[in-house]
Formats: sequence, structure tokens, C-alpha cells
Amino acid sequence: MTTVYVVGTFDTKGTELRYVRDLVRAAGVPVRTVDLATGGGDADGADVRARDVAAHHPDGPDAVFTGDRGTAVGAMAVAFERWARAAAGDVAGMLGLGGSGGTALITPGMRALPVGVPKVMVSTVASGDVAPYVGASDIAMMYSVTDVAGLNSVSRRVLGNAAHAVAGMAAHRLPAAGHAPAVGLTMFGVTTPCVTAVVERLGDAYDELVFHATGTGGRSMEKLVDDGLVTAVLDISTTEVCDLIAGGVMSAGEDRLGAIARTGVPYVGSCGALDMVNFGARDTVPERYADRLLYAHNPQVTLMRTTPEECARIGAWIAGKLNECAGPVRFVIPEGGVSMLDAPGQAFWDPDADAALFGALERELVPSDDRKLIRSPHHINDPEFADALVAAFHEIVGEK
Repeated sequence: MTTVYVVGTFDTKGTELRYVRDLVRAAGVPVRTVDLATGGGDADGADVRARDVAAHHPDGPDAVFTGDRGTAVGAMAVAFERWARAAAGDVAGMLGLGGSGGTALITPGMRALPVGVPKVMVSTVASGDVAPYVGASDIAMMYSVTDVAGLNSVSRRVLGNAAHAVAGMAAHRLPAAGHAPAVGLTMFGVTTPCVTAVVERLGDAYDELVFHATGTGGRSMEKLVDDGLVTAVLDISTTEVCDLIAGGVMSAGEDRLGAIARTGVPYVGSCGALDMVNFGARDTVPERYADRLLYAHNPQVTLMRTTPEECARIGAWIAGKLNECAGPVRFVIPEGGVSMLDAPGQAFWDPDADAALFGALERELVPSDDRKLIRSPHHINDPEFADALVAAFHEIVGEK
């Protein structure tokens, strides 16, 4: 056990921060406090001064202490994220307290910590949409109920629960699991048979981590890759790229495949669900797509078939990303179709669109000894295609 860090703006939340600090310490857990105030003064009770955090900003502390609250908060968030990365080896847990500004200040630093490090954020905005704060991390958001503005009969209980929660998580670490190397796999409903078959073929030799390719799922997998917690990737369902290209609601952003390039982790990819863009209920589909081929997956999810032009852009985008990867890469094309809906007689069967996708991948991917494109005549959910993926995986990581 190292140290729990209690984080917030001491000029406005000092009483509350010292209260939770004392509770963590009383639980027998080492604790330090970090001040993120942007006023420029030194706070009573802070072990790490705001100026020491601000010094981690790429442009120095003067970029933080601007006198303008908006720019100062944004700059301090950047500085704290870099500070948290540098301090990560000493962090047994992190507890943050704040309103909307404090939450925006603290959570980027929490997201910079590895998955599995306890992170509790007590916030006035925790009862709303917390996706921008949590991202692909494992931050536990706790609603403060009352404002974080002094101690009262309610705030003492809420803050006390948060303090005891992070202290308990830090003090009672889970025993190490088995030593099987972790492999990340991406799955969508329409590629489930393929992913299930691949997991069965890998068996107990690996710790298979399956991620739902809904935008957050892809980002979560790549965060674990960046954190060094995933040793290889079977990216069977790259469908999030469709939403990036065509404006759907399940994009993983421009950095999809970025962790693969940064780390050189062994990578096997495929075209899973590159036939569809995701929207919400039917009435949420943008008007510009009113005449497109749409499919109601359920009352809350509407799928749109990608066109040949979009497929060509998707294929080129993926190939460009893979060209940046220094590690071993295999990308396996399922010529028989890329999802349950992309098969003869099904709603999204479109050989021309698939041909545009496959052609763009083949044209744009720069082959090498470590980077290869493999064509398979099978549908993505055929058992033979799962065999091809596993064979490619064993080629670059060896058999266990």
C-alpha cells in the first residue's frame, strides 16, 4: 500500500478536504492532499501546493495562474493530468471533491491513472451525464446531494462514505489473479458468434477481455493497452470507425487504433460490423440520411447501411492507422460478409459496398514482413473465419 491522494481546490473546499483526509488517515491509510486552486496562493493543509502542480503545465505555472477562471481551470486540468501520470506509482487511490469546475479539474488526472487504481469523485454533477468525466476509465462518481459547500448532517455522511470507500479499496487490494496474458477482443451483437468462437479456440492460455464496440468499449480497450495491461489485441469488430466517418453515435474518436501504434502491441484486426452506422431511436436519425437503408435493431438503436463511398473512406482510414503501427499487424478480410446483417438474404447484404471496403484496405495498407493483409473467402461468423483469425494471432504471438 502506498498513498491515497485527496484532491480539490483548497481555497473553496478546504474544510471538506481536510475532513475526508482525517477520515482516511483514521482508517490507517497513508494520505496526502493536493491543492488545485487557481488563485495562486498557498493553502493551509495541502501537502502538494497548487503551484507545484501547475509547474507540470507544458508552458509552466504562468499558463495556469492567468487571473481568468475559465482559462485557469482548463490549464490546471492539463497540469494535473501530467502531475498524476508522474505520481501514478505512488497512488494507492484518489478521492476528489468538487462542483462542476472541480470535477472538470480533477477527473482528467483520475483518467490518467491505470485502470484498477481506486478513484472516487464526489461531485455536484454526478447525477447527470457523467460520460465526459469518466471516459474510458473506472472512476466511481458519487453524487454529493448537497453542494460541496461546508459540512452539515448530509455532507458529513456522504463525504464520510466516500473517504471510507477509497480507504477500504486502498487497504484491501485484491490478490493477483492468474498469470495468463490478457488479450483484448472487440465484439458487437452482429459479430458475437465469431468472437465467441475465437475465445473458445484460445481457451485457458489467455485471459480474454471482451469489449463492446460502442465507442466507450474501444476506448476502454485501448486505455488498457496504453496502461500495459493488455498484451495483444484481436480487434474483430472495428465498427466504431463507421460512426466516426459517418457521424454516428458510437464513435471511439480519432485516436481509435492510436494505442496500437504507440505501444506496438501485437494486433489482429478485421472488418466486423463495418456495414453499419449507429443512431438512437428512428426519429433521431439525421434528416440528411432520411432516404438511406435503415434497420431497427431495437426501439432505441437504428442502424444505417454504409454506402460504397463511405466504405472506401472507412477502409482507407483503417489502413492509414495500421500503417503507423510498428508492431506486428495482421488484418483479416471476411469476403463472405462482415456481420449477421451482411449476408445473402439479409438486410445489409451489399457486395458492392463490401468490395469498396476491401479494395480500399488492400490499396492503402502498406505491406511489410510485420504488416500483412489476409483475405478469407468466409463470412465473419463462419467457424472457418474464426480459425483464420486464431491462425493469424498465433503467427504473431506464438502458440501457448
